[in-house]
Amino acid sequence: MDNEALTRAQAEYAAVERRYVDALRDKGLRFQSREEGLVEQARCAQLRRRLADEGTTVRNAGASLSCGYLSPACVACTGVGGSETFSTTFRCHRDCYFCFNHNVADYERFFHEGCPWEEGLERAAAERRGGRDLACIGLTGGEPLLDLENAIRFLKRAHQLFPNAHLRMYTSGDLLTEEAAQRLRDAGLDEIRFSVKDDDAPAMQQKVLDAMRLAKRYIPSVMAEMPVIPGAEVHMKDLLRRFDEVGLDGINLLEFCFPFCNWPEFDRRGFSLKNPPFDVMYDYGYSGGLAVAGSEELILTLMLWARDEGLRLGLHYCSLDNKHRSEMRQKNERAKGLHPCLSFDEQDFFLKAAKVFGPDVEPARAALQKVGCADVMEDADEGSLAFPLGQLPALTSVRRADGLPIEPQVCWFVYEVGGDDAYLTDVALCPVRCSTT
Repeated sequence: MDNEALTRAQAEYAAVERRYVDALRDKGLRFQSREEGLVEQARCAQLRRRLADEGTTVRNAGASLSCGYLSPACVACTGVGGSETFSTTFRCHRDCYFCFNHNVADYERFFHEGCPWEEGLERAAAERRGGRDLACIGLTGGEPLLDLENAIRFLKRAHQLFPNAHLRMYTSGDLLTEEAAQRLRDAGLDEIRFSVKDDDAPAMQQKVLDAMRLAKRYIPSVMAEMPVIPGAEVHMKDLLRRFDEVGLDGINLLEFCFPFCNWPEFDRRGFSLKNPPFDVMYDYGYSGGLAVAGSEELILTLMLWARDEGLRLGLHYCSLDNKHRSEMRQKNERAKGLHPCLSFDEQDFFLKAAKVFGPDVEPARAALQKVGCADVMEDADEGSLAFPLGQLPALTSVRRADGLPIEPQVCWFVYEVGGDDAYLTDVALCPVRCSTT
């Protein structure tokens, strides 16, 4: 339709994404073509529908899918109570090419000196005084078992500060002993997650399976967590069967990501990155990087297969988008009630409003006034009028002066706070018919 203001706004959003992808391509990264990405996206949407039809639980606007057991920590990650994860050390006896710890600020210092977890726990406790306690606390690394004494100290202090929190720990499992398992349990550990690597040698994977059996004798909940690497379908099916035989409570199937470092190892294996890189384009703070093409599709396929196989362990797909949900909740919950135009989406945790542009503004304004809606935000430079999503029905049959129907959009916002400044950033625009609201 003839709406220059809308066309200009849509082009600006598209340009942000295009510049992002082009800048990374210029650095040597390989993305899918846009066409390949949209085709894969459509296949994944079909798989998601099949899983939902078969009773899979859909959370966070589809970013999280689960069937069977789901760890309380996974619920809390994007929940009201919240979850926070700490490290006692960045040292690790493994050298995973996809590790994203190298992206963390002060990595080298923390690697050599240890991580300031005491300060982190005290800060978290101070922030929560008078409010809701943290629902879950995680201990990761590096490898926490390289410094067992510090891991025990961490768990005991976390339990003192947050006596009702669910405590979990991530480990490769290589260093777990019976004594360590007993001491971790006695220090309050509720859940242990074994970070399994797809490319481990068979003997190493057997060692981890044995450690899982050992952990089951002491730790209340025993989980696996691993990125699912494209091309590993046969091996993943074998691992899932073996995890089920061990009696694991569940597994977190993570979307495989490139951590903004070590690209030659990804390139050597022939991987490409998803395009579009995010469902909603934004400069996310999560250091896990960019999703690798093919990982999500394989995970969804494995979940359908596991249901058909009758595996008992819980399955949870944690997408890269799901990792971003917690950040969005923390940012945008602060803006509840900021302006009557804005609504907080309880599914994907973005702030949202309806918008019209250009020649649609005045007929929309008249229709809104007719139903008594004065809650609007006007942007003269953009040529737009924003209003509450709940008022969209008032515009159902509204037409422009030239007789054409108006084209309402849904706009996604993020509430930014920096120093003394706080402001809204609009990050996405979508026709009403394709919105998740």
